[in-house]
Amino acid sequence: MDEARNGNDIAVNQMLNYIKSHLQQAITAGDIARAAGYSQYHAARLFKARMGLSPFEYIRRERLIESAHALRNGTPKVLDIAFDFVFDSHEGFTRAFSNAFGITPKKYADYPSPSGWLIPYHYLDRQKLKQEESVMEKQTGVIFTQIIERPKRKLILRRSKQADNYFAYCEEFGCGEKNASAPWDILCDIKEALYEPVGLWLPDNMRPAGTGIYAHGVEVPYDYNGQMPEGFDCIELTPCKLLVFQGEPYDDEFFSDAVGLCMERIEKFNPEVYGYQYAYELAPKMQLAPMGWRGYIEMHPVRSMK
Repeated sequence: MDEARNGNDIAVNQMLNYIKSHLQQAITAGDIARAAGYSQYHAARLFKARMGLSPFEYIRRERLIESAHALRNGTPKVLDIAFDFVFDSHEGFTRAFSNAFGITPKKYADYPSPSGWLIPYHYLDRQKLKQEESVMEKQTGVIFTQIIERPKRKLILRRSKQADNYFAYCEEFGCGEKNASAPWDILCDIKEALYEPVGLWLPDNMRPAGTGIYAHGVEVPYDYNGQMPEGFDCIELTPCKLLVFQGEPYDDEFFSDAVGLCMERIEKFNPEVYGYQYAYELAPKMQLAPMGWRGYIEMHPVRSMK
């Protein structure tokens, strides 16, 4: 059995090496199978079992990641990069890039580094990455980051008595009709909301004695003066930067594993490598509703160290 496993590992490594050395060339299923020394069906099955992606899903991901690195590495034309990485057209490449990273190739190329929109670990500054403990193995997920600005605003929230996580919070308040907590349903109906509702981990300076760490809330304009739902609080938040983490899309049936992996990686991330430090006194740590099509998302307040 060990001998068979070793043989399978060697075959997958041969496929990975072939893909890596031919990313800028057309690759067929037959090419990959020949690199492994197996039939197309068996090679594809071994690859997905090891990598969690089909060979062509993996190739597409790697081409997009390498094309993003090329955009920051002096290649001037998006069309040239599209053809370099075997995309049929400027439009097709732009669509694929935007779907993967949430930003067009042109806009990403023009953005200053290292801050930016949905930046995968793989193509941040490679020297700095050597200092970053949370660099992920290639066969796991990719986490993207961006720095965003939040204005002075208010936060409407429903505090818990003792919850410190989403499940404890829902147990305390019960489930609502929108597949979250009952307070979540109320927050979704606030028309003046600046953004979608979020889960919150409240810092000590925003948490009265006798209340839990975790809550559900939504941000509204600073001049908001609408009616406050019964049992909810409203607190003011100062302007700040948020470091946004976004995991890869996942199948909903693997929700727990995908979110758990993402949270582990975020916990190990060191923002000081990129010139920021966490500043939890400025705002709560937030999580958006996990959705498989967009991946798991967390937001942490930070300040520049410069």
